Amino acid sequence: MNGTGRKAKLSAIIACYRDAQAVPVMYSRLRAVFEKIGADYEIIFVNDGSPDNAREVLRGLAAGDPKLIVVNHARNFGSQNAFTSGMKISTGDAVALLDGDLQDPPELIEDFYRKWREGYDVVYGVRVEREDTLFMRYAYKAFYRVFHALSYVPLPLNAGDFSLIDRRVVEVLNGLPENNRFIRGLRAWAGFRQTGVPYVRPKRMFGVTTNSFIRNLDWARKAIFSFSYMPLDFIVWLAFIIVTGSFAAMGFQLAMRLMYPGLAPQGYTTLVLLILFMGGIQLLSLGIIGSYLAHIYDEVKRRPPYVVESYLNYKPEKNAES
Repeated sequence: MNGTGRKAKLSAIIACYRDAQAVPVMYSRLRAVFEKIGADYEIIFVNDGSPDNAREVLRGLAAGDPKLIVVNHARNFGSQNAFTSGMKISTGDAVALLDGDLQDPPELIEDFYRKWREGYDVVYGVRVEREDTLFMRYAYKAFYRVFHALSYVPLPLNAGDFSLIDRRVVEVLNGLPENNRFIRGLRAWAGFRQTGVPYVRPKRMFGVTTNSFIRNLDWARKAIFSFSYMPLDFIVWLAFIIVTGSFAAMGFQLAMRLMYPGLAPQGYTTLVLLILFMGGIQLLSLGIIGSYLAHIYDEVKRRPPYVVESYLNYKPEKNAES
């Protein structure tokens, strides 16, 4: 249970995209943390189709340390699939997930490890503050609160992918068949005993972020459609409200024509506004339904969530899935 009774082995999985400069720093800081807490370890860098020289940097590090494993993806498949790729080959009693840009401070793993030793199966970082623009700070806070309100899975507020996950939870996540993966949502869905550790999320140490507001909106949309039926419920309630309002408006119109014929609403303006309103509602409803259909279509194609081009310091099993 949680590696007690023997020297625990931890696996660190780092999703890398445009993080070549940060890789050596991440590697040295992770080794220092593992040596400090006295745990055996493996460090898995997933090069998710990075266009910089991350491949060469990782090759150099892997040549000097057999405990450093490199997974090179054939192209960029996204951080969620990069974490999945690393978890599939990890062997640790617990697995730490980190972004490669050092915004997830490796030193916090020591606190995660302590909580894990206490018996928690999932220990996640809670971003009490982030070094970002005022707009993005509020945008992230708004997303977590909206997702928390809409989702059928209670997701901790301000908790990202940065976490330490026990092996039995990792096995549950590895066994889930879906391709549209939202790790922090799946982690919450799995259950088990979970707790958070507060920290301040720093700015990216090198380069500029690859995230944009539009990309974050698309990511939030996928997360909500993966863990919420509220948008569909919204269509039902909207239809009910419109139908009820229509009957009320018809009654009002009839009463006005009988009692005050000169004051009753009439003319093309009213008609055009009603048509535009109903057309907008229909397009919104079709958009919501279409997003769910696209989500389903993506799943039923059963394409693998990622394709591995090569490994370093790891020999895949025969006929292993990508």
